[in-house]
Amino acid sequence: MMSTPIEMITTDKEPLASDDAALQAAGFYWRERDGVRALICAPLERDGFTNAFSTRLGGVSPMPDQALNLAGFNEDDSANIYENRRRFLKLFDDDWVLTGCWQVHGIDVRVVHSEAEAKPKPGVPGDDEYCDALVSNTPKVLLTVKTADCVPVLIGDHVTRSFAAVHAGWRGTSSSIVKRAIEKLQSEFGARAKDIRAAIGPAANACCYEVGSEVISVFKERFTQANKLLTTTREAHARIDLHQANRDQLIDSGISSDRIHIAPLCTMDRNDLFFSYRREKQKLGRVGRLMSVIGTR
Repeated sequence: MMSTPIEMITTDKEPLASDDAALQAAGFYWRERDGVRALICAPLERDGFTNAFSTRLGGVSPMPDQALNLAGFNEDDSANIYENRRRFLKLFDDDWVLTGCWQVHGIDVRVVHSEAEAKPKPGVPGDDEYCDALVSNTPKVLLTVKTADCVPVLIGDHVTRSFAAVHAGWRGTSSSIVKRAIEKLQSEFGARAKDIRAAIGPAANACCYEVGSEVISVFKERFTQANKLLTTTREAHARIDLHQANRDQLIDSGISSDRIHIAPLCTMDRNDLFFSYRREKQKLGRVGRLMSVIGTR
C-alpha cells in the first residue's frame, strides 16, 4: 500500500465552517451522517429533487485515509468503492438505484427510461455505457456523474419531473454538453426552460485551474465571449472559469439566472474536502472520484 503524507491533501483552511455563509447565500447546505458529508442544493431539493455533491470525507479508501472514493475501479479496491457507495446512500431516505456511464469527455447523452434500465448488469464493476450526461424522469433512480476537478451539473424540471446529471470538463464544456442535456430533456420529456433549475457543483475553478494554448484556442474559436472566461497567467497560459462557462450555457438555453445555483468551492483549492485530479494524480499516482447525484421520488 502506498504511503501518503497527509500534508499533500490538506490546506490551511478550516474544513466546512469557513464556507458556510457563502454556501448558504448560494443556496447550498451540508448534510452529514456517520461522518459522510455532502453538499445539497436547497432550491433543487425544494423543487422535489433529491440531490447531492459528495466530498472525500467519511469513507474507507486509503487515499490516504478514510476517503469516500465513489468510483475509479482501476485505482481502488472494488470492495472499498461499494462500501463507500453504501455509506453515501445512507444520506438519503428510501431505496435508490444508482446509474451512470463510463465517462469519456464526449457529448453523448444517455436516456434512462425505467428502473430496470437503470440497474447495472450483474458482474460489471461500474457502468456499461459510454456517455457524459444522463436524463430521466424515472422515480427512485439517482443519475450520477463522477468528477475530480471537472464540473458536475444537476438539472431538474419541477413540472415534468424530469432531471439530468452532466459531467462537463473543459472538453465537455467547450462542446456545450450542458446544452445537449437540456435539449434532450426537452425532446424526451417536454421540459421547458422556464421550469428548469440547475445546480453547478464544486470543480476546479478560475482561482486555480490553469490551461494551455490548446484549451485557450478551442474556447476562443467556439465562444465569442471566451475572453471573459480566461485570465492570462503567463505566455500561452491562462486560468479558466468553467463554472461561469456552464452558467452561460444554461442561460443561453433559456434558464433564468436566478434558477442557477453555483457552489462557491474549488476542488483544487479545497483539497481537504474534495478529490482533485490535477493536485493528486502526479503526486500520488492515483486519485479518488466524487459523485454528484439527482433523482426524484
